Amino acid sequence: MRILIVEDEQDVASFIKSGLEDYGFAADIAPDAIIGQKMMAETPYSTVILDINLPIINGYEFCQIIRDRYDDVVVIMLTALGSTEHKLTGFDVGADDYLVKPFEFRELMARLRALNRRRSSAKAEPALLKMADLELNVMSKEVRRGNQKIMLTARELALLEYFMKNPNKALSRSEIAENVWDVTFDTGTNVVDVYVNYLRKKVDKNFLPKLIHTISGIGYIMKEDEN
Repeated sequence: MRILIVEDEQDVASFIKSGLEDYGFAADIAPDAIIGQKMMAETPYSTVILDINLPIINGYEFCQIIRDRYDDVVVIMLTALGSTEHKLTGFDVGADDYLVKPFEFRELMARLRALNRRRSSAKAEPALLKMADLELNVMSKEVRRGNQKIMLTARELALLEYFMKNPNKALSRSEIAENVWDVTFDTGTNVVDVYVNYLRKKVDKNFLPKLIHTISGIGYIMKEDEN
């Protein structure tokens, strides 16, 4: 696993690089997104650790560029900007995870391993997931309900995929957060509920049967009816 650290603060970048190398990972540093793009064009990276407050092109914009060009690359945003809105924006542009500074290095390592395990195991899974007339092609990321194509953000796609891989199963908010975001559920945030609402509006609102249902006191379930 080779990791690219895109961070303009040299001390922070060097600290992360040194820590990754102590755990046996190869790591390179790019001080901005323009140099980062050049390095990614020349070297195959499995993971990008990305700061948001970068010069010229910020981390959100660079994450979108990465998603457009390198769908299999894991992106972890590592930043001091820790509000729910910042996290939602990061997930919307395609980040796989979001870690707020200051952080425990062991937590960063745990998230790195979990994200890359999930990416590796996904390659052996079925390419087409179905529930009623809803279809998700996990390779092309194309979603259809009946004859209608539905456009989803990267995080909405990840959430839908998790629901469709766990049909007829009650899923707690904690399970969803840990499997879709690879983070421990924070009871002080409503990120899971916000994204379930986004997803419902796109795949359920104008269709029958309804597929995503709320289970009071537990979380959510994807099934074809409420009986």
